[in-house]
Amino acid sequence: MTIPAGFAPHTRSSPVTAPWEPIYAAVTDAAFILGLVIAEQHCNSRGLLHGGVIAALADNAMGLSVARRYDPPVAPITVNLSIDYLGLAKIGQWLDVTTQFIKTGKTLAFAGCLVHADGKPIARGNATFSV
Repeated sequence: MTIPAGFAPHTRSSPVTAPWEPIYAAVTDAAFILGLVIAEQHCNSRGLLHGGVIAALADNAMGLSVARRYDPPVAPITVNLSIDYLGLAKIGQWLDVTTQFIKTGKTLAFAGCLVHADGKPIARGNATFSV
């Protein structure tokens, strides 16, 4: 599979996501967009993308997007994460997590995201972060 234009290897690794590499990122003025090609290590025993992978990547994308909204950038800590699973994804599909809404405050920030597999929405997420 060809990685979509604008994506490059994600440079902020984490022990949680290290087994899922390679992960890609596209950075805009508004958000961090994370993506990957779904592989066996991302799936449950039925060969479908695991909900925990979706949740971790959504949390990561929203947190990185929130951090960029502060000057200087902050290190947000998740205090609430909610994921609605809308559909299924399979090995070989391109997954992307795009933050779509952010509201920042002095002590809390709020974010939302959509998760797509080959362009179809498969999950949406909302998070609250302590900043």
